Parts: sequence; C-alpha cells; structure tokens
Amino acid sequence: MSREPGGTSDVVVVGGGAAGLSLAYRLVESGVATVTVVEPPDGPPRPAERTWCYWDQGDEDGDGDGGGDGDFDEAVTAAWPLLRVHGRDGSPLTVDPAPSRYRMVRSTAFERLVHARLERSPGGRVLRATAHSVRDAPGGAEVRCTAADGRTLTLRSRYVFDSRPLRALPPARTQLFQHFRGWFVRTRTDRFDPAVADLMDFRVPQPRHGLAFGYVLPLAPDRALVEYTEFSRTPLTTAAYEAALGHYTREVLRLGEFTVDTAEQGVIPMTDARFPRRVGTAVFRIGTAGGATRPATGYTFAAVQRHSRAIAAALRDGRGNVPAPHGRRALAMDAVLLRALDTGRIDGPAFFTGLFRRTPPQRLLRFLDGATSVREEWGIGLRTPVGPMLRTALEVPFLPRRPHPAPVPGESPR
Repeated sequence: MSREPGGTSDVVVVGGGAAGLSLAYRLVESGVATVTVVEPPDGPPRPAERTWCYWDQGDEDGDGDGGGDGDFDEAVTAAWPLLRVHGRDGSPLTVDPAPSRYRMVRSTAFERLVHARLERSPGGRVLRATAHSVRDAPGGAEVRCTAADGRTLTLRSRYVFDSRPLRALPPARTQLFQHFRGWFVRTRTDRFDPAVADLMDFRVPQPRHGLAFGYVLPLAPDRALVEYTEFSRTPLTTAAYEAALGHYTREVLRLGEFTVDTAEQGVIPMTDARFPRRVGTAVFRIGTAGGATRPATGYTFAAVQRHSRAIAAALRDGRGNVPAPHGRRALAMDAVLLRALDTGRIDGPAFFTGLFRRTPPQRLLRFLDGATSVREEWGIGLRTPVGPMLRTALEVPFLPRRPHPAPVPGESPR
C-alpha cells in the first residue's frame, strides 16, 4: 500500500499504545488487512513511557510461543518465575505458577519492535498525526487528522479501531480506580531477589474504602520498580503518593540508601460499566476504551493480545462484528467483587491473600484471566467469604447504573 500521507487502507487504527499496536501487528503479520496506525506527533500529546505487565499461560495455541505472545519476547524487560504476596501481618506467601512467568514490557521497547515490523511489511505504516474525528463514511469509515507539519489529512478504510481514552466513563453500578505511583530505584547494596515478583504487599496503611498494597518487580539485585497502589474511589495527589512510597521503601522494605532513577504514575478504571465496542457501522473501540481492562484487577495487556487475535480472526472470516474482550461470566463475578470491596463487606487484603493461599497458582492465574470453567469458579468461590459475596451477588442486579464524577484514566499501564 502507499506510504504517502492520506490515502486508503483496509483498517485504520487510531492510537499507538498497547491495544493499537498489538492489533496492527496481528493484522499485518496474519496478512488479514493493510493497516495505518495514527499516532500523535512527538511532544506533549505523546504519553510518557509506561510499564505493561502480564503472565503468560504456557503454550495456549500450541506453537511454542507461550500463548501467542512470544512474538514480543525481545520487548520483555524482565520475567519472574515466582510470585509473592505479603499479608497485613507480614507473613509472606510465595507460589510457583510454572510454566507461567510474570513478565514486564516497557512501552518504548514495544513500540520500537512493532514499528520495525510494520515498516518491513508492505501492508503496514505508522502515520504521525493528531486524529480529530472518526466517523462512518460510504463503504467504511474515515479519520480526519492533522499531520505534524500542519496539513489536514483524511484517511479512508473499511474499518476503524479507535483506542483513544474516553472523555468520560460510561454509567456504572460500582466504580473504583486502581491508581499508583512507582519509583525505579537503585539501592546501594543488593536488596532484591530477581526471581520473585511481589504482586501484593499489604504491609501498608489501608484506605477507608478499598485496599492498598506495595508492588515490587526486581530488575537486578540492586534495582527494582517499587510501586504504591490503591484500589479506591479517588486518586491521590502526587505528594501523597510520594509520602506513601517513602514510607513503604524505608519503613517496610528497609531498602537503606537508594536513588530514584525515574518515576511513573497512572490511573486505571475498575468499573462494571458497559463499554460499547461498536460506535458506528464500521467504527469500533479497543483497549481500555473498548472494555479490555479486567474490572477486578486492572490488568489489560494479556486481554489486549487475546482480543487482537480474535479481531484478526473475525476479519479473516468476514464477520462484521468485534467479539467481547471478556466473557459475561467473568464480568459478572467482577461486578460482585467490586461492590463487595466498595461497601467494605469483605476485607480486601484478607480476600486476595486468601485467594493465593487456598487456590493452586495455575488455576488462580487462569481465574484472574477469565479462563476458568464454571466448576473451577465454583470451587474458588467456596474459598471466599461466602455470606458477604452471596449477599452482594443478590444485590448487584438491582442496582442502578449512574454516572460517577471522577478523573478519566488513560491507557492502562498493567
């Protein structure tokens, strides 16, 4: 296809984050469609570098690549074979989810990898421009945008997949946010075990609603990403995150002397809102804007990979609709958990610690990914606070969905 500005292609992807680039990659590599990715020009419109984490699930598709994401191995910054959770009382629980590993991808490395592959493909290109409008048009859809040099461009395609953040989240029965700030720290002496990722460390003060925890991803014996995270109704100020991180690194982890190389901060929606995937005859939303973020955990990257493969398969088979990124049963369970956390009917730290303590690690990771059977979910449910969860499950269907005035998050860094 032509690499000149403007023009036509089978698919236009708006937004070059995890969702947009993953879909473009799947479409081009499978030969399903020619693709133009519209990304903001360099400068303030481009987001800061982000960290995306996920666990692979072994070889789901039988090709030896760890569930279909081995294509991105060269963008993986680090991986951990062991996962650990610390209870509020300080007791650690370490689990081995083999053959799965927890993996970190930095957005800059991921963008560089996918851009290179699009550049090598005759069916892919990246256009640096600011998209202003996306709408249906005769025979498909069109995107109007402004290039870095100020020219107005019109891109036409059979389909448009829009990954830009929503201006406002849809009405919901329950809406929390996973919000956090992290430091990439370098310690004077070795303080970290590079084989173990601390997913949830509850040895931090807990908020009135929801829960809070530390999160530690070692990159070397003397380097790690250390985060303070909350699941609650309202994000904190940067000063409050800094104070919480200072307490966690110095009083809980006791890192001793260290320096902070860089920091990152983010907000992820945890909501049972219904995200419309189709917003026009030929226009679809993907990523967090399309409901790919798992409501109860905030994880997005793995769901984006599954969703991208499903969209590529749908286009290959001539189906004119986009499948949902998560199943209805998983979303229904998440709605109950969010409500139970928000009302305080369950103790968040005790709930998640109990899940890790009582559930085989492989089954738990599949549960968190929405890949378990009804029988497995029933068994897991019996290991949770049955009374409060049952009461909440009976209540949720009758709650009204309403707007929640709160900050609008950008793309999920998880």
